[in-house]
Amino acid sequence: MNFASPPTVSRFRRATGHVVLIGIVVFGATEEPAAQQVVPLTIENIQTRNRGVNDVNLSPDGKSVAIVASTDAGRGIFVASTAEGSAAPQLWTVGGSLSWFPDSRRIAFANGGDLWTVGMTATGAASTAPPAPVRLTNDRQDERAPVVSPDGKYVAFYSTRSGAQDIWVVPANGGASLQVTRNAMALDDPRFAPAWSPDSRSIAYISNSAEYWSDDLWSVDVETGATRQLSRDLMASTVPSWSPDGKSIALLCTSKRGYWYEDLADLCIVDVATGAERTVAMQIHGTDWLHSQHVAWSADGKTLIFPYLERGSIQLWSVPAAGGVATRMSHLTGSLRSFDVAAAADRIAIVQAGPTEGPDVYLVDGRGGVPRQISAFADKWDGLAAPEEISYRSFDGLYIQGFLYRPPGWQPTGRYPALVQVHGGGTNSYLQTLNLLEQYLASKGYVVLAINYRGGSGFGRAFQDLGVNDWASGQALDAASAGEFLKAQPWSNGKVGIYGYSYGGIQTMAAIARAPDVFDAAVPMAGIYDFGDAYTNADRLGRIFTKTGHGGAPAEQPAVYGRSNTLARMKNIRTPLLVMHGEADVRAPYRQYLSAVDTLKAYGKTFESHSFAGEPHGFRVPANRIELYKRLESFLDRYLRVSAMQ
Repeated sequence: MNFASPPTVSRFRRATGHVVLIGIVVFGATEEPAAQQVVPLTIENIQTRNRGVNDVNLSPDGKSVAIVASTDAGRGIFVASTAEGSAAPQLWTVGGSLSWFPDSRRIAFANGGDLWTVGMTATGAASTAPPAPVRLTNDRQDERAPVVSPDGKYVAFYSTRSGAQDIWVVPANGGASLQVTRNAMALDDPRFAPAWSPDSRSIAYISNSAEYWSDDLWSVDVETGATRQLSRDLMASTVPSWSPDGKSIALLCTSKRGYWYEDLADLCIVDVATGAERTVAMQIHGTDWLHSQHVAWSADGKTLIFPYLERGSIQLWSVPAAGGVATRMSHLTGSLRSFDVAAAADRIAIVQAGPTEGPDVYLVDGRGGVPRQISAFADKWDGLAAPEEISYRSFDGLYIQGFLYRPPGWQPTGRYPALVQVHGGGTNSYLQTLNLLEQYLASKGYVVLAINYRGGSGFGRAFQDLGVNDWASGQALDAASAGEFLKAQPWSNGKVGIYGYSYGGIQTMAAIARAPDVFDAAVPMAGIYDFGDAYTNADRLGRIFTKTGHGGAPAEQPAVYGRSNTLARMKNIRTPLLVMHGEADVRAPYRQYLSAVDTLKAYGKTFESHSFAGEPHGFRVPANRIELYKRLESFLDRYLRVSAMQ
């Protein structure tokens, strides 16, 4: 979960993001159909272009939809009518992280680290003569995650101006901000957003103020500032969602007494008056996907709508709030990235991306039916082909899902180098979505197999449990088995490499240390190679993930930390490798890279190394992302291309 994000252009999250755009935009300018142009599949384009939809928000009356999208001109907020046959989305304003006012006539949004509001014209459509945006905040501390109160009088938001992640409120028409929480969340943990109660008197939020390791559900009375801890036993994974009657709060969660699962979470309901917690009984789980998703209520409070990940595809599901059989609502190709439900729950907007299609918005009628695409922002990439979903047998007889990318013009009688891609996140999954790096490497003549190793999500709890207290062990052997599978294919040129970022970097190094004869080249990026050491200097999320994944702290579980320790096994490595890392990384601390380099030198291994100054876990500078992957390609070419393709 927390070791998942590769250094591509960052994805917008409704709960956490703020947007900075430079330049002048015209309110109401129609987005040209530039998305229809065919974009060459190059590393430069992959790392600098991010055209497509980042988030979607339906107006309370369901008549309009606001879309946060990236275009050639930058990222902005577009608006469209939800009526069938309406015009294409039009540019509304520069910014992101938006929230509608209850009258469906105005939004609050973030831009440049501050909060703003902007209205619409009386027709309900964007206009060339709109009201000017009104600034709500203006200080040196970034504000994020604005949420308008149901009565439209206030905007709640998070800011670090107090020295922690705290909630503030500002009058919707301007005025001084008021701090309403104290030390609500650790400074380095900006995952969540505030959630107003239906009567606008309280805000529900996630806090670790009771205990450093906990993500508890709390509420604060906005007028008095009185706070109350609502939950005791659950570990929250998503932003709270109030029931229409204000008596209950739903969210995805796991139990504090168990493993901190990602992407297969329980759907929990907390009674606001008593704090009683219950898990909604159903045959599946919910998916928070890196804490970026949420749960929605139907208008009558009888039904809950939530995302669920299954075999690499995230779709939208529904279940009775009282518990029962969950049923699937969406059947779009690929994976859901975000969704929003109109207040009457009669209309749902979904951002979806497929293996060859970028993210765009689809409208679904609450009664069901055929989804209707209403945006066309995503790039059309040249030469993409959907990968084949396959399985292969691993070291202990279990079958592992994989996605096989073949080069253009692939012939069964040819001879091709192959690559194993290991995804980040550990308990996450490789998604059936737009995975451009694998597409690019396939376009350059590689057969690429992206695998969903044990411990990941989307295959049921028992499969995910295989990773508990066994990090980088059986998982690494799944990767090694994939390498052996590829080498045994009649089209193989006899050379197989492996690469991955974040937990994928962990897996890459673990595989070549535990199965030293399988791979001919390896590129671990932003990995952890000694979890016991990382536990002492990672950020909060990294420490929580490490502690729960190992069943306790290093002193409490030395054998488990010994099992996951790859640094202690580097003497076994025989594979040439290129190790890379960001020097400002605190999720996978930079010291991991330094220790790996020192150890590889001490053992006289064949390796190259490169670090990037100032880069955190997810690289921010496009030029550095380009260099990272150009180095990866050059290294793999050197060791895996033994002759020209036949």
